[in-house]
Amino acid sequence: MRYISEIAKELEITDDELELYGKYMAKVNPAILGRLSGRKNGKMILVTAISPTSAGEGKTTTTIGLSQGLRKIGKKAMVTIREPSLGPNFGIKGGGTGGGKCQLYPADEINLNFTGDFPAISAAHNLLSAIVNNHIFQGNELGFDLKKISWKRTIDMNDRSLRQILVGIGDQGGALVEDTFLITPASEIMAIMGFAENYEMLKDMLSKITVGYTKEGKRLTAGDLKAQGAMAALLKNAIKPNLVQTTEGVPGFVHIGPFGNIAHGHNSVLADKIALKLADYVITEAGFGSDLGAQKFVDVVLRRAGYDLNLVVLVVSIKALKHHGGMKPSDTGGIEFLQRGIDNMFYHIGNVERYGLPLIVSLNRFKDDKDEEIQLLMDEVRKKGYKMELNEGYIKGGDGALGLARSAVELLDKSSSTPRKINFTYERDEPVKTKIDKVASKVYGASKIEYSKKAMRVLKRVKDEKLDFLDVCMAKTQYSITDDQSKLGWPKDFTIKIEDIMLSTGVGFAVPLLGEIMTMPGLPKHPISEEVNIDERGNITGLL
Repeated sequence: MRYISEIAKELEITDDELELYGKYMAKVNPAILGRLSGRKNGKMILVTAISPTSAGEGKTTTTIGLSQGLRKIGKKAMVTIREPSLGPNFGIKGGGTGGGKCQLYPADEINLNFTGDFPAISAAHNLLSAIVNNHIFQGNELGFDLKKISWKRTIDMNDRSLRQILVGIGDQGGALVEDTFLITPASEIMAIMGFAENYEMLKDMLSKITVGYTKEGKRLTAGDLKAQGAMAALLKNAIKPNLVQTTEGVPGFVHIGPFGNIAHGHNSVLADKIALKLADYVITEAGFGSDLGAQKFVDVVLRRAGYDLNLVVLVVSIKALKHHGGMKPSDTGGIEFLQRGIDNMFYHIGNVERYGLPLIVSLNRFKDDKDEEIQLLMDEVRKKGYKMELNEGYIKGGDGALGLARSAVELLDKSSSTPRKINFTYERDEPVKTKIDKVASKVYGASKIEYSKKAMRVLKRVKDEKLDFLDVCMAKTQYSITDDQSKLGWPKDFTIKIEDIMLSTGVGFAVPLLGEIMTMPGLPKHPISEEVNIDERGNITGLL
C-alpha cells in the first residue's frame, strides 16, 4: 500500500481538505466541491449485474478491475463503492472489498469498523429511538399512540432474535411497547446519508423522519422531538467520504452502505460528485441486479443528484447462468444448464436498454469455467449485436481487464457525440401507486400487481397527506426478477404482491415490501464468523 497522502496528492486534494485516519485511510472534506466547482465532470460508468446467487458474481471485483484496466491504458480513474456491513461480512457474504488482484486496501479495516461511519449512523438512529421512548415516559406531550410507533432500533449485525421484541420491562423500564431491530444498512438514516451533501441538508432530512402517529392519525416526526441537531452532531464525520486505494493504487471512495434490496443500494452522492471532479472516469456500482440497484440508481439517484450516467457494465458469470438454468450443486456437466439460464442475462440486457443507455456485458471468469462454455456465451451475446468482454481481473488485476477498459473508452467516445435522453421508469409527479405499478410491470415484467389491505391503507394515507412526491424504492428478493426467490431465469406471466409500504419521509422514499422481504437478516448454520481469526501480529484471516 502507498500512503494515502500520496494518493490524495495525485488527485490534487490539499492538506486542508484531507483528514488522515492512520497511514492508509482518510476522509475528504465536502468543502472541496466549492473549490472544484468550475471543473468539468468526468464520465460516470455504472457496474450492475444479472440476478445474483448467494456466492456472488464479482461485481465489486469487476468495478475495481475496470478502474485498474483504465489506469493501465493511461486514463485517470476512480472507484466509488459502498461500505460493507458487519452482518453479511460475518454471515454468508463475507467481505465486500473485491477479491484476488482487484481489492480495496486496507481490506480488513474497510470490512470491519473502518472510519466509524456505521457506528455513528447506528448511534444517531438509536438516539432517536431513545428520545421517542423517553418522551412517552416523561408524559407523552405529543400524544404518541403506543401501537403506532414506527421508528425502530438498529444494530449492524445479523440477529434474527431481534426482529420482534418488547422494551420497557421492569419497574424503571418506562412505557411497555413492542419494538423491532433493523440491520443498520436498512436504517432510513443510512439512506439519508446517501443523499445529504451538507449539514443543513442533513438536518432538514433528519427532521422529516416519521417516528409515529397520534391516536387521531397525525404524523409525528424527529423534528417534533427536536432531535435532528443532536443526530446530525453524531454524524459530523460520517458525512465525509472515505479515501482508500485499490491493489494497483487507483484511488477510491468507500462511503455509506444502504442495502440494495431494501434501500437504494448505492454509495453517497457526495462521494460521486467529488470523484467526478477529480477523475476522468468514475466507476461506481449499484446493489445486486439491474432490477434492483441499477433501477434505483437511474430512477432515483440520478434525478436527485443531477449528474449524468454515460455507460453501464453488466456483470455475468457462467456459474450464475447455470444456476438460473436449474443446475444443482450435485449436477455434473453444465452446458445445457447454461443454455437454459442465458435468458436471465438477456432480461437484464433488455432492462438496461430500456433506459436508452450504452451497455457492455462483462463475463467475469472463474477458474472452473470451460473454454467451450465461454465461447457459447460470447457467440450468443455477439450474434444479437451486443458487446461482450472477458474479464480476468481477479487473477491478473488491471491486465485482466484491458479489453473491458478499451471497449469502455471506445464506446464512451462514440456515444459522447450523440445526444441522449434517459427513459425513466416513471415521472416523479405521478401518484405513488402509479410509480409502483410501473416498476413492477415495466422493470420486472409482472402481468398482475396485487395490494394487501395493509398496503392499500398506506396508499390512502399517502393520498390524504399529499405524499405522492415520494420516490418509490422497492424492497424485494435479489435472487429473482420476481418477488419469489425460487423463480429463476426469466419468469413470465407472474403476479407481484405488495404486502406493505413503509413511508420513509426523511429520505423521501415510499418503500413497498414485496413477498417475504426482511429488514433484519439471520445468520446461516455455519456463518463465516467461524472462520475469522486474528494472529499475534494483528493479521486477520477468513473474512474475505
